Order: sequence, then structure tokens, then C-alpha cells
Amino acid sequence: MRNSGLIRLMRLAILIRKSAIFCHRWMGLAFCLLFAWWFLSGIFMMYWDYPDVSRADRLDRAQALDESKIKLSAGHAWTKLGEKGQPGGVSLAMFDGRPIYRFASGGLVYADNGEKQEDCPEPMLLRLASAWTSQTAEFAKREDIQLPDQWTIGIRESLPLIKYSFPDGQQVYVSAATGEILQYTTTASRIQAYLGPIPHWLYFTPLRVHTELWSNLIIYASLVGTLMALLGLIVGVWMYSPSKRVPYVGPKRLHMILGLFFGIVTCTWAFSGMLSMDPPFLNSDPVGASLGAGGSPSARIQAALHPGPFHLADYVSKTPRQALEELSGQNVKQLEFTSFDGRPVYLATVSSKEIRIIPVMGEILKEFNRDRIFEMVANAAQPATVLEHRVMTSYDAYYLDRHHRRPLPVLFVKLNDAEHSQFYIDPRTGRTLEQHSDIDSFTNRWLYHALHSWDYPWLYNHRPAWDIVVLTLMLGGLTLCVTSVIIGWQLLRRKFR
Repeated sequence: MRNSGLIRLMRLAILIRKSAIFCHRWMGLAFCLLFAWWFLSGIFMMYWDYPDVSRADRLDRAQALDESKIKLSAGHAWTKLGEKGQPGGVSLAMFDGRPIYRFASGGLVYADNGEKQEDCPEPMLLRLASAWTSQTAEFAKREDIQLPDQWTIGIRESLPLIKYSFPDGQQVYVSAATGEILQYTTTASRIQAYLGPIPHWLYFTPLRVHTELWSNLIIYASLVGTLMALLGLIVGVWMYSPSKRVPYVGPKRLHMILGLFFGIVTCTWAFSGMLSMDPPFLNSDPVGASLGAGGSPSARIQAALHPGPFHLADYVSKTPRQALEELSGQNVKQLEFTSFDGRPVYLATVSSKEIRIIPVMGEILKEFNRDRIFEMVANAAQPATVLEHRVMTSYDAYYLDRHHRRPLPVLFVKLNDAEHSQFYIDPRTGRTLEQHSDIDSFTNRWLYHALHSWDYPWLYNHRPAWDIVVLTLMLGGLTLCVTSVIIGWQLLRRKFR
């Protein structure tokens, strides 16, 4: 009886092994090219991103405010719109060579003569595109974009757009309604995108415009790839014998050896790539849902740091022109009317990394009082208390940036609330840059970002250590997939013969 039971167990084990080999073989045949494609494009994505226009890009290319052209106060400009009440907020910047007030309600009024900006004629759009590229307007080629193309898929809600192409390869997409530059590419950035992000995300226009189809394709392809790699790992460990070593020759032998070394990475990369698409079958509880509760400590802290009710009368004693004159010699790109701790201030943005605070009553500051920010957070968090607060001068595991563009120093605060919420606050603006909780930090930070990008602080802070490790793993995974392609081709050739 014991022998017959052992025989049945051995037969079952053989059946399981054969089934795993069969599934791994045919799944690999179906997806080996896609996985090789993903690994190769992932190498390029380590250094090249998809083209877009960031806030830093806008600031770098924006014209500095000319205080001599500012003739109207924000209050006078608001009356030109004929609106009632308060605007909710306002900023001042240059537009087509003239200072203009941008009200939160959407109204635009020039600060030099009170004229409302309502439409953008063709000559204005061309000037804006030429100024962005520093190219001569007469050589620009215009094209009306009514349907999304490769570079406007992500902003297709802003269509129609006007595209201007210049002889040196620069292309600018301008909103015909607002004159805002919404997309910008160069010959180099387009080539880089076609080598990296576009193939890696399967971001091809005919597919990407069908959002649900595109999302499901990536989710389920990644799921199949995860199972394929997992089965390969199981088979590889099962087939490996210390005495016989690897029971294959040729490409199969190399594939098994590489699989034993790089199979786990292939599996985790496929799994974390699937998580990046937020698959519905793993998202029964939306990430961060608890943070949106109106009575949560997180919500109260956000409300405490948020600017208070806006009143134009608070800025009468110091006009925008006077505020800019206090910063004489600095090229201010934007002047924002805001408040902190109940006091009206101007935030003067010189660049994406340099901001000056001009209180309506008081001297210029480089940042708000750090102790006061910590105190405001602690008061708003009650009855929760602050577990930890400190000033961060370098990136940590949750607040990091490969390109070192995110501001430092920042203020870190961690609470003892149910979610163990933690905040990263910019002392230059008094606003929260990022917040996390136990709910989202594990899945989003560790199961996705850490597994997919390997952005561990101990690697990121010691580059090129990160480059060497990730490139080694990428090339190992790519070679593993190439051996899959070879084995798959050999299998198909035998079947057709």
C-alpha cells in the first residue's frame, strides 16, 4: 500500500512538472518577443523620458516680469472683468511680451492697459511658438491638430491644437484657445521616445486612443508574463540537480542557467509593471481613499497649510509693482498672490528652484518659519500627535528624484494616526509636496516603484551604482528573453516541418 501511494505521488509530481513545462514553453513562445521588447526599451527608459512640458520648462522659458509695464493693480484688473465677489486667487506673469493677471476664475487681464485677453489670433500664436523655440517665425510650418497624434495622446482633452514645426526639428503644440504651450518635442526627444517610452508602454496612437483596450492589454500581458516567469522558475529549480547540473544543451541550457539567475527579476518586473496600471482585480480598496475623509488628520493639515480666504483688499498696501521693486535685479517669472498663517504674501518665482517670499507687511524671506509650520501641523493633527518631525536635506525612500529636480530642503512630519501619515512640506511655499500612508506606501512604493525601478536610496544616492546594478539585471533579462526567442523559433520550425 505504501509503495502504491508513493508511485501515485511520483506520477502526480511528473504530471505537474510536465504541465508546468508545457505551459511555460507555449506562454514563452507567445510572449518572448514582447518581453524582449520590454527589456530593451526599459534600458533606454533609464535615461530618456516621454516628451512633455513641465512647470520647470515653462518657468525656464518664461520672460521675466517687467515692473515698469505694470500700470493696474489686481483690484482694478478684476473690475475690468465685471465679476462680483472675490476671484479666489490671482497671479501675475508675462504673456506675449506683456504683463497679465491670471485670475482663478479663468479671466485674463493685461496689467498695462486693462485689456481683457479673450482670443488668440494667428500672429500671436506664432509669436508664442517662436519665442519658445528661439526660432524665426517666418520659417515655421503650421498644422491644425484636430485628432490626437503620437505626442498629444495624453492631452487630447485640450484639442484642437496648433502645431508649429521649425527647420531644426523643434515642434510646438499651442492651445488655440489660451495660447498655452501644451507640448514640445525635438528631433532628439522624439527618437528617444521611440526607443524607450513608446515601445515600453505600447504607447502607439492607434492603440493608446482606446484607453480601456490599451490598459487591459498591458495588464493581462503582464499577468501572463508573471505566471510564465514564475512557472519557469519552478521548472528550473525542479529540474536542476547538483549532480547532473543542467540537463540541457545549447540554447535550452543557456536559457535555464539565465533563468535561475534572472528569472526572479523577470517575474517581479512583470508583476510590478502590471501594478503600475492599477489592475481592477487588485484594487478593491482605492489607494489613499481613507486620506480623503473630511475629518482625517491629513485633511485638517492640508486645510491648515492651504491659503486662507482670498481678498484683493489685503494687497492694496503693497502693489505688485512695489513688490517686484523690492526684488530689483532678480528676474521674477511669476508673482502669486497667496497667504500663509492668515497673512497675505506674494510668492515671487525666479526659477523652479528659487522662490522669494514678499510679505505685504514685512521684509523679504527665503522661506517661512520652519518651527511655525511644524506647530501648525501639530495643532491641525490633533487628537493625533506628531511621532517625528525634522528637516530633510537629502532624499529618502519616499521622497526622491533621479534627476534631482525636486526641492530640498523639505520638512518631514510623521503622525501616529491610523494610517501613520507622513508629509513632505516645502518651507518656501508652506505647501505639502507629497504625503504617504501605510495604506499606499507599501503597494505603490515597494511593490511597484522599488521592484520596477530599483529606486532604493542606497543605490540612488551612490550612482553609478544604480546604473550598474539595473543595467546588469536588464541585460540579463534581455538575454534570457533572446534565448526564449531562439527556443521558440526552433520549436515552431520543428512543428511546421
